[in-house]
Amino acid sequence: MDGGKKAERPHGDVAEEDPDRQHALLDEDDGNDKAPRRSKRVASLDVFRGLTVALMILVDGAGGEWPVIGHAPWNGCNLADFVMPFFLFIVGMAIPLSLKRIPDRGRAVRRVVIRTLKLLFWGILLQGGYSHAPDKLTYGVDMKHVRWGGILQRIALAYLVVAVLEIVTKDAKIQDRSSSGFSIFRMYFSQWIVACCILVIYLSLVYGIYVPDWEFRVQNTDSTNYGKVLTVVCGTRGNLSPPCNAVGYIDRKILGINHMYQRPAWRRHRACTDDSPHEGPFRSDAPAWCVAPFEPEGILSSFSAVLSTIIGVHYGHVLVHMKSHTDRLKQWVTMGITLLVIGIILHFSHAIPLNKQLYTFSYICVTAGAAGVVFSILYFLVDILNLHYVFAPLRWIGMNAMLVYVMAAEGIFEGFLNGWYYEGTNNTLVYWVRKHVFVKVWHSTRVGILLYVLFAQILFWALVSGVLHRARIYWKL
Repeated sequence: MDGGKKAERPHGDVAEEDPDRQHALLDEDDGNDKAPRRSKRVASLDVFRGLTVALMILVDGAGGEWPVIGHAPWNGCNLADFVMPFFLFIVGMAIPLSLKRIPDRGRAVRRVVIRTLKLLFWGILLQGGYSHAPDKLTYGVDMKHVRWGGILQRIALAYLVVAVLEIVTKDAKIQDRSSSGFSIFRMYFSQWIVACCILVIYLSLVYGIYVPDWEFRVQNTDSTNYGKVLTVVCGTRGNLSPPCNAVGYIDRKILGINHMYQRPAWRRHRACTDDSPHEGPFRSDAPAWCVAPFEPEGILSSFSAVLSTIIGVHYGHVLVHMKSHTDRLKQWVTMGITLLVIGIILHFSHAIPLNKQLYTFSYICVTAGAAGVVFSILYFLVDILNLHYVFAPLRWIGMNAMLVYVMAAEGIFEGFLNGWYYEGTNNTLVYWVRKHVFVKVWHSTRVGILLYVLFAQILFWALVSGVLHRARIYWKL
C-alpha cells in the first residue's frame, strides 16, 4: 500500500506519487528512480487502506465474541466479508497511478513480477502454517501440510493479472487525456472484455463441473474422529452448498486437501453446531464435511476475485483522467450504487447468493459497490473538505499498512510479547492487560475483548504508525 507526506492538493489535480515514498503492500509508486520530488497525494486512498487494515484487526480479534462482525458461516455477508474485496479494490485503484509514467513495458512487468513474488513469500510465511503467533510459542510447518492459499497470495495473483493487463492494454496517447461520461469505459474497453471472459469462465466452471463423492482424513487432534477417513456424498453439478461446490472440488484436486485451510468458517454453520453463528461443539448428527478443510482463498475463487481488482482499476482511471471532483464523484457513486443494487437483487432473488467462500458474482457486486461508495465518502470528506486531522490515525495506518498487517493482524507483535511470560505461558503481559484492564473493568468478556482490540491494537498501532510517519520510516515492499 502507499504512503508518504501529503503536499497541498489543488482542486481537480490528478494524483501523482513520489516514487521514494513507497511504503506498504501495494501503493502508487510510479517506478521513477530519479531524484525525489514533491508530489500530490490522494489522502483518502491512504485513509481507506488504513480503514480496511483496521477492520481486519477488528474482525480477527473480536469476531469470535461478536459473530455479527465475523465471517458468515456460508451464505451472507458480514463485516469481515468486506475486508478482502476492499483490499483488492484498493490495489486496483493504485495500479493506474503506479504505472501511468513508466513508458518501458518490460521494465514495468519486471517491477510487477518482483512485487508479486514478495507478496507470495510473505503470504506463505505468515499464513502457510510456519508462524504460530500469537498464541503458540512455536513455529514451523510440515511441508506436507503447508497452506498455499491466503490473503497476500490472493492479492498477489490479482495484482499480477490486473497490472500486466493494464501494462499490455494501456495506450500512452490517452494517459493524459481528460475524459468524461462513459468515454473511460470505451478507452479501456479491452479490460472489460477480459473481465467478462473471467466471469463467463468462472460461472461455467462453478455451474458446469460435476462434483463426485470425496473423502478425507481428519487432521484435527481435538476431534473424536481424529485419524479417521470420512466420506462426503455429492455426485452433483452446479451445487453451491458447502460440501459439493466446484470451488472446493478444484482446490482438492489441484492444491491437495492437506494444503487447504483446516478451520473454515463453515464450522459455525447451523448444520454443524447448535451454537451457530458462534463456534461450538459439533452436533452429534453433524455431517462429515463440518470437520473437513476448505480453502477460502482458493484457485477458482481467486480467479473470480480478479474482478474486484478490475473494478478498482476503473476507479483509478477515473481519478487519472477526470479533472473535476464533481465528475469523479458522479462516476464513482453511480457505479457503486449500481453494483450494490445488482448484487442485492441477485442474492434476494435466490439467483446467485452472496458468498465470500465461493466469491460469487453477487458478492463481487455488493462488496465492490460498497467499496466504491465508502471511498467516495472518504474522498469527499478528506480530499474535498480537507478533514485530514479527523482521519489522521487511519491515514497513518494506511501509509504503513504492511507493518500493521504483519504485527497486528497476523499477531507477530503479540506473539513476541507472549514469549516473555511469568511462571506459565498463560501469564503474559497481553493476557494480563486484556483481562485486568478491559474484561474485568467492564465485567464482560465480549465488551472487554472489543475494547481491547479497538484501543490496545488498532489505536496503539495507529499511534506507532504516526510516529514512524513523522520519522519517514515505512515498510517497503
